[in-house]
Amino acid sequence: MKTKLYILYILTFFTVLGANAQDSNVTFSVKISKEKLGLNERLKVEFTTNKDGDNFTAPDFNGFNVLMGPSTAISRSWNNGVRKFSLSYSYILQPNKKGSITINPATITISGQLYKSDAKTITVTEAVVNPNAPPSASDIAKEGLHLVAEITKGDPYLNEAITVVYKLYVSPSIEVSGFQAVDNPKYNNFWSQDIPVKRYLTKDDKYKGEEYRSVILKRVVLYPQKTGKLVLEPLSLDVGVQVPTQGRDFFGGPIYAQANLRVSAGNRFVHVKALPEEGKPAGFTGAVGDFNFFVTTSKTHLNAAESLQAKVEVTGKGNLKLFEIPTLNLPGSLEVYDPEHNEKISTSYSGMEGKISDSYTIVPQYRGKYPIPSIAFSYFNPATKKYHTLNSTETVINVLEGPTKNEDKIDTASNTPTKQSVEIKSKQFNFIKTEGNLKPIDTSYFFNSRNYYLWLLLPILLIPIAIFLGRKRDAIAKDVVGNKVRKANRLARKYLSAAKKTLGKKDAFYVALEKALHNYLKAKLKIETSDFSKDKITELLNEKEIDKSTIDGFLSLLKNCEMARYSPFSNVQMKQDYDKAGEVISQMDKQL
Repeated sequence: MKTKLYILYILTFFTVLGANAQDSNVTFSVKISKEKLGLNERLKVEFTTNKDGDNFTAPDFNGFNVLMGPSTAISRSWNNGVRKFSLSYSYILQPNKKGSITINPATITISGQLYKSDAKTITVTEAVVNPNAPPSASDIAKEGLHLVAEITKGDPYLNEAITVVYKLYVSPSIEVSGFQAVDNPKYNNFWSQDIPVKRYLTKDDKYKGEEYRSVILKRVVLYPQKTGKLVLEPLSLDVGVQVPTQGRDFFGGPIYAQANLRVSAGNRFVHVKALPEEGKPAGFTGAVGDFNFFVTTSKTHLNAAESLQAKVEVTGKGNLKLFEIPTLNLPGSLEVYDPEHNEKISTSYSGMEGKISDSYTIVPQYRGKYPIPSIAFSYFNPATKKYHTLNSTETVINVLEGPTKNEDKIDTASNTPTKQSVEIKSKQFNFIKTEGNLKPIDTSYFFNSRNYYLWLLLPILLIPIAIFLGRKRDAIAKDVVGNKVRKANRLARKYLSAAKKTLGKKDAFYVALEKALHNYLKAKLKIETSDFSKDKITELLNEKEIDKSTIDGFLSLLKNCEMARYSPFSNVQMKQDYDKAGEVISQMDKQL
């Protein structure tokens, strides 16, 4: 009897455990056909759950007239051995007033537990001309396409790393055919480091509680260099979207309509906190993160005139490129060379990590013991919100063999230098010879020699050559068109030399090409072009009466330079852009 009760308890435990596991996967959501509509338009509201339930209670729909509903639909399916269930309640509503109207949550009971959907806010405007017209491809694309800048931390400390990830959310009902960056943020008041996105990977995601697909387009690590409220400029894209229509092709598949849409991540704000003054060490140089600190030497025992290396090293995670390493305090009797700075830093999603070091070359001149005193390194850790100070250990350098300092001192009693014997090593010094055995090297004379007569006739021979070169120069000077062409070609080669060296390396090539194009305009028009838009550049070139085809070619190259940051470009395309840049600069220089 006890055994049966024991088995019954176990079965009951696992049944309850399984029920709780299932309940943890319950979803109850709401979906609306549009967030903004006219007073005479209709709105579809759909409440959906993935588990069968009872006692569904709809909201009161204040501000709307219920035209139809609830309409119930149940869907069951199997996918790779996994059972899928869907239960939905649909309503067709029409607003009866203008303004912002909130649809309150609905409720349902599933396995004895009450679930609520989210509330939704609808904006109702004036009545539209044709409320029954189907939405356009652009309207559908606007509702199903969102560019979002996600920030890991909105209130960092000064010099604390934050990461901004730009995600494009795409509704399952539409397809993206391509995109191109229009405006790239400049991150003023931040030290920035891009993390390249090697492949655009799409994954299932959620946006505002609804099913979406998302792709990461850009990632950047930022270190704020100023306190207060800082703005992050938006990333803007031109996106090509394919939207399914109600039409069908010959095989029954949907016919897609193409729409071009500009989306922006919008301005984002970061509130940067100042580092606390309380407890700030006197030697603090701005290090923010989590670090270790070491001072090491390559050897501690050596002879005079031999060298050793002393390394001051900081390792860990934080703003490694944005602070100074403490300097060594060494005895004046040691010969010390300027330190060699080394960095081994990688930047990941969470910020910079690695090590930096200063290596000193030290050469002792005399025998003795020389201490390298302890030095301190201070940093602020945002995790603990405290300053930390690390001290190195004192190291003693033992110079075993060599002269001592006293051997070079003057004898104070006689006020004469102490006598020391000079040791002659090998043939380092020799006696000065008092008698020589010298003979003249050459007894020939220039006068009446063969070279004398050649130099005498050389001016006569150069006269016809000078006449020929003068005529050639005059012909070149008269060829105005040819001179302009040659000058323009030389100018193109000059500005594009850096880009040519990086052919085959996409990112480096297009950065160099874009810089060459801007430097050319800066040199020819005597203006700063770094802050100019394409519209401003077009206006300036039109004022200079540059023909339209040349302006279009110039702007097309700038567009390719921006698009190369987000799209794959082949070596053939890079070579074509390089040749086209040379041609555009040559054509433009002829007209300026």
